[in-house]
Amino acid sequence: MEPTIHPFSSLFQQLGLPDDDASIREFIESHRPLPDTVLMADAAFWSPAQARFLRESIAADADWATVVDQLSVALRDA
Repeated sequence: MEPTIHPFSSLFQQLGLPDDDASIREFIESHRPLPDTVLMADAAFWSPAQARFLRESIAADADWATVVDQLSVALRDA
């Protein structure tokens, strides 16, 4: 069985954030660059529930892990 790959917009929906392309770009631009020393789930801009979801997705290597990693890269690229 192939793992499910979720698009960025679905991750933003899951996090309770606006999920249109312009809102996603604005979110990334306004929160980058995230320092390499900060785990993405520990970034100050997440709510406790969002941070928990991100942390659990990575720890469980859940379906969301790939797109969470992609968001982490997008937030770190300058």
